[in-house]
Order: sequence, then C-alpha cells, then structure tokens
Amino acid sequence: MTQVDQLQRLLAIMARLRDPVAGCEWDREQTFATIAPYTIEEAYEVADAIERDDHGELKGELGDLLLQVVFHARIAEEAGLFAFADVARAIADKMEARHPHIFGDADTDHTAWEMLKAAERQASGASSAMDGVARALPALLRADKLQRRAARDGFDWPDTAGPRAKVVEEMEELADAGPDTAEEEAGDLLFAAVNLVRAHGIDAEQALRRANEKFERRYRAMETLADGGFAALDLKRQEALWQAVKAGEREGAS
Repeated sequence: MTQVDQLQRLLAIMARLRDPVAGCEWDREQTFATIAPYTIEEAYEVADAIERDDHGELKGELGDLLLQVVFHARIAEEAGLFAFADVARAIADKMEARHPHIFGDADTDHTAWEMLKAAERQASGASSAMDGVARALPALLRADKLQRRAARDGFDWPDTAGPRAKVVEEMEELADAGPDTAEEEAGDLLFAAVNLVRAHGIDAEQALRRANEKFERRYRAMETLADGGFAALDLKRQEALWQAVKAGEREGAS
C-alpha cells in the first residue's frame, strides 16, 4: 500500500472508532480536552525515543503521535469545524509561505524567517509579542520562549552580568520571603535562572533534562552500591556514596 493508502486507512479506522453506533465506547466519548494530555504525552515519548537513539521505537511513537492528530481532526470534522485535509493544507500553505527562497523567488535568512512568523501572528489577530506562546508548554520551555520573544523587541540583558546579578537578587528575596510570597519568589528565581542560562546560549530545557538524567543515573548507582539499603544510611554515608559514584564516572571518562 502507498503512503496515501495507509493514511486513508488510518483515517477510516478513526472514523469507525468514532461511529456513534458501531464504534468504540471509549473513543466516542473523547473530546479535544480529554485527549490533549495524551497528545502531549505522545510528543514526549517521541522525544524520548530520539534521545535514546531507538529508531524502532521512534517509528511506533511517531505513529502514536500521528494518531493523536487524526483523532483531533476527526472530532473537529464531526463538529463541522474542519477536517484532516484542512489541517494538512494549512501546514503545507504555511511551510510554502515561510520558505519563499525554496518555493518562490525571494531570498531569505533567519531574520526574514522571524519577520514572516511575526507577520503570520499579526494576521491571526495577535496584538502582543507574547501572543502564541502556548500555555500548555512545560514551564521551563515557556519561560525561555517568552524571554526570547521579549529579546526580539530589545528587552534583554546585553551580557551575562545582568541575569547573573538577577539570580543572586532573587535568591536573597526567596530567603527573606514569608509563607505568602515564597512561591512567587521561587518562581521569580526559576525564571531568572532560565534567563541566565539563555544568556550563555544554552537551551534550558535540554540542560535540565540532561541534569535529570545524570541525577537519576547517579542515584541508581548509589542504590546499587548500598545493596538495597540506601534509605537506611545516614546522610553522611549517603553523601560518601554520592562522591564515590562521581569519582567513578570521572575515572571511567578518563
């Protein structure tokens, strides 16, 4: 079967699952809102397969993500809003419009790309540089995107000194915060930390993801060294294991 045939097959399967008489009870009950968490989850599972360089798993996860697109499009078609073909047409039109140097006669660069995206946002009714930054994004990633939008308008530190001082300031404010303001000050500190990382040209989301992986790897190694009794150790002995694991990683890397 061709690619088109397989896509038509998938669309037909979803239509059957959503059939009000002969369909699947669970699938029929779903709405945009109820399947949105699954859509987000599948996107992360795609990213995880890529991170692990597991191409076999990636194929399956991309299929799961495609199913989410088909699912949303089917719900929309049933409501008379749009269909899968409209979704495909919209992104195809957008990609052609954003690549005039490929599909047209214009020359373009990154600046022109950003101008095209800004023009699209304006045409869609956006009135602020902050419009279009999805609220459902992970908070760390959204902070980075909001800051980058502000930076396009010139609202940004010229170097790393400013954001570094801001992090110190927010740390002090968190230390002095009372119960009513501690959460707000903690948020300000995290936001400032993203700004500092961004000023160094580092992707904050990727950096934290790798830090999470490193912590998990080291913690599992400590548990192995403790032979199942890690939680029973006092903090001093736990710290000794932590240092031993770190030293072992350095020796293994040399």
